[in-house]
Amino acid sequence: MMEAWPTVAWVLLLTTIADWFKTVQTRDFTMEDIILLHPSTTPHPGGFKCFTCQDAADNYECNRWAPDVYCPKETRYCYTLHMMDNGGDSVSVSKRCATLTDCQFTGCARVAHEGHQVCSSCCEGNICNVLVPRNESSATFSVTSPLGGSARRLHPAALIYTVITSGIFSAGHICGI
Repeated sequence: MMEAWPTVAWVLLLTTIADWFKTVQTRDFTMEDIILLHPSTTPHPGGFKCFTCQDAADNYECNRWAPDVYCPKETRYCYTLHMMDNGGDSVSVSKRCATLTDCQFTGCARVAHEGHQVCSSCCEGNICNVLVPRNESSATFSVTSPLGGSARRLHPAALIYTVITSGIFSAGHICGI
């Protein structure tokens, strides 16, 4: 009689495990599951993302390590600042979310002393700042909604001033000091 009891215990244990497996078996995804796992809603109406980096070596390094986060509610554009050497190779790439004020000046300018060229651009749209501006034709402010003429082309001195005051580069970095 003593040996029958462990057999009963094993049968009960196996029955319990079988019931547990039925409970945790895979099932078809429902729309609710998909929404919970992959929310398609933004944190606020009109939410979007920009590639974001600070002083990356080149565009690839910037985009490769850019965090996948939504831009703050007060921003509406993606800003890119690209510094190149005399041969046109990247020296530094910075990208971020931006306000209209941040995007007032776009274009290219030569930086005295080292001969570097700095180009900035802004765009409107989800991760629209994939590429970097390399010349006047790509250093633009591209929008999908009307701005009422508030966007302006860059005066070279204004770009250097904007770069220094924005904190993206120090004055020594820009001037080669």
